[in-house]
Amino acid sequence: MPEKQRLTPTVYVSVDIEADGPIPGPYSMVSLGAVTAGWHDADGFRRSDGKQGFYRELRPISEQWDPQALAVSGLDRAALLRDGADPAAAMRAFTDWVERLRTGPDGRRYRPVMVGYPAPYDWLFLSWYLVRFTGGSPFGHSGCLDVKTLYAARAGVPLASVGKRSMAPGLLPDLPHTHHALDDAREQAVLFANVWEWDGVSRSG
Repeated sequence: MPEKQRLTPTVYVSVDIEADGPIPGPYSMVSLGAVTAGWHDADGFRRSDGKQGFYRELRPISEQWDPQALAVSGLDRAALLRDGADPAAAMRAFTDWVERLRTGPDGRRYRPVMVGYPAPYDWLFLSWYLVRFTGGSPFGHSGCLDVKTLYAARAGVPLASVGKRSMAPGLLPDLPHTHHALDDAREQAVLFANVWEWDGVSRSG
């Protein structure tokens, strides 16, 4: 096992985004929710209570949008155009929020890592928006953990076979999946912590 002093303390940040299309730029991120999911250092993993949260609804950045994609979030485009947060201001506020998480509840410094289920879509939009509107990301270019991949490794199953319905009993949170970004970030944080603490193959038989 690596020496304790060589381990980098990590704060996991569960992030969920809703968008009005498949890729950022031509399409827009319309909402962003995030909560702390847990801390990991040489003493082990500690889950968060998920109370520290961030949420914004954003003004669209283009005239192109997919009505079916937007309908998933339940948000209204006209209301977003009128009342949505300026994307640059929202990304600066999010960056400031993540930076505050670098100081853990124990006073130590932690490196933030984004957690998603599945992570690629959320990471694509989040990273693009952060770089486009703030010039960089508090997660760097690779600070991302996919819960589906984590489960596949723990369960010893192919990634393509992983879905919430196929997960081992007891791992799924008793929380609704509402497609409200903050709700889903909280649900995702619990799922991540459950999978992280799970014994995996040895328990699944």
